[in-house]
Amino acid sequence: MSVFFSQEPVQFQCPVPEETRFTPDELQEILSLLESSGGDSVSLSPNSGSEGSSRAVYNDNERRLRRMISNRESARRSRWRKKKHVENLSSQMNQLELENQELKKRLGSALRQCHVVWGENERLRFESVALQARLSNLYRILFTMQAQ
Repeated sequence: MSVFFSQEPVQFQCPVPEETRFTPDELQEILSLLESSGGDSVSLSPNSGSEGSSRAVYNDNERRLRRMISNRESARRSRWRKKKHVENLSSQMNQLELENQELKKRLGSALRQCHVVWGENERLRFESVALQARLSNLYRILFTMQAQ
């Protein structure tokens, strides 16, 4: 039993899904592959086990067509995954840039505070040296007064 394609133009009963994104030229190529397959397009497999089996053996053109459609769908899914991956990386990059800016602000603030503390330590060191010198002078005066 064989199924034959008619030579009449093919009329689609339902719209082609937008996800396939076939160009008019690609659709024409697909239709020409179907038309060129001629009378031996689909034949029931003699090894199917039952006369009414719906298992079909496809000819080379049909296999090419099915493979082409499958490859296009696979490529579409791959592009979608790549797009999502790039979006995720972009989002992560934006988040890391914000975190980097925040860390730079905190580092700048810590460096300013460190500079202030360093200056205060220097001032206190000089004051300590001056006070030690004054205390030493006072001890000398005290010893001199006690010695007299």
